[in-house]
Amino acid sequence: CEVRPGPEFLTRSYLFYANRLFKALQFYYWDPSCRDPSYSLVIKGKLRLRQASWITRGATEADYHLHKVGIVFHSQKAMREVASWINQTSGEGCSGFLPPGRSWAPGALYEVLSAKTERDCTAALGFAMHELSLVRVERHYQPLLQPQQSGSRLVEELYLGDIHTDWGERLHYRPTGYQRPMQSALHHVHPCPACGIISRADEHHPPILPARAALPMQLSGSWVSTHCEVRPAVLFLTRYFTFHGNNHTWEGHYYHYSDPLCRQPTFTIYASGHYTQGIPSSKVRGGTELAFKVTQARVTPMDQVTVVMLNSSEPGSCGLAGSWSAGVEQDITPTNGCLALGIKLPHTEYELFKTEQDTQERSLLYIGERPTDGSSPDSPDKRPTSYQAPLIQCAAASQEFSNYMSLKYMGRKDANGNEALKPLPVAFLLFIALLFLRWD
Repeated sequence: CEVRPGPEFLTRSYLFYANRLFKALQFYYWDPSCRDPSYSLVIKGKLRLRQASWITRGATEADYHLHKVGIVFHSQKAMREVASWINQTSGEGCSGFLPPGRSWAPGALYEVLSAKTERDCTAALGFAMHELSLVRVERHYQPLLQPQQSGSRLVEELYLGDIHTDWGERLHYRPTGYQRPMQSALHHVHPCPACGIISRADEHHPPILPARAALPMQLSGSWVSTHCEVRPAVLFLTRYFTFHGNNHTWEGHYYHYSDPLCRQPTFTIYASGHYTQGIPSSKVRGGTELAFKVTQARVTPMDQVTVVMLNSSEPGSCGLAGSWSAGVEQDITPTNGCLALGIKLPHTEYELFKTEQDTQERSLLYIGERPTDGSSPDSPDKRPTSYQAPLIQCAAASQEFSNYMSLKYMGRKDANGNEALKPLPVAFLLFIALLFLRWD
């Protein structure tokens, strides 16, 4: 069950044909468990892949053209609500989309966009398919889980462009990051109870996902990225957090890279501080609201480009002026952060958290999605209404923190004979994370 900014709760099923035509189904829900459907959209059109993206490395740019979009309501309430949106906010051609008081007809399909008649009533829904303008397909092999089996199975995942966090911007925003990947109906991760349910659904029979027990917010322990993450404005990174529940302090490492495989490090940020007691979110059901204060930070430049940038920054704005070198960490707390990297200290962020368990009963932590415009959620009205890719719990005890850090980098000598830092491959880090899970 996906959470988009707003919040919107939905599931998706997309079918691409060899002749470039596509049919997309988007199922919208009232609840964050995707068990109470509101309405479904049927989207038909044509997609043409173009060239490799110049902005987002590893992605392919694409052009799409919508032929028609239809909507099926799953209750009178949904029909009444959507009709009021369209009648109030759309132009002349949509003002009479549905007459007031019209009764709900189960299974009826209403057209909200038609290229043939040039009618488009989708803006009121916040609907756009710009996600199709940025595409990436990843293939990898998943080891078979059963002890008696050996070998692996192919997994195919489709990454589509991200959705702008500001509702007013999403209609014309061109993505530079991704949403969470969609799974291939034939070659998906296992186990995946939702995959079969969603792939068999249609606009008249929306998927109802299995009920899941609500978990209390248990932050204590260490959490790590499951893969190389891509954020808008071409940021590639992995994250590692440790939360100390006994005194409500936290520490985090953000490893930044210049490539979509997270193999070419650019700089690392270490930050620490404290956080408030969480309260249930009134805006995003299932979420918990917290405030995080960042009081200390350190930066380690990992390539020469970053070193030059930091050394040329204005004196007093980012650590000791002209003293930066690759692989050497420097405290930026005395300069109240680092202007060149957009870090201000002390700093408070208003966050949205959620914990879940995956199908293998591993603990997942969802942290609020960062604003697409690169700003910070530094006031309550900027608090996220959707989530980033989940982190996985790799240790339930904070003492594992130092163990992980010693494995994250292995020493090597630089040109001056000093110990420098060399990043380990992401796959190895994930292997270590899985070991922690087993020990736990």
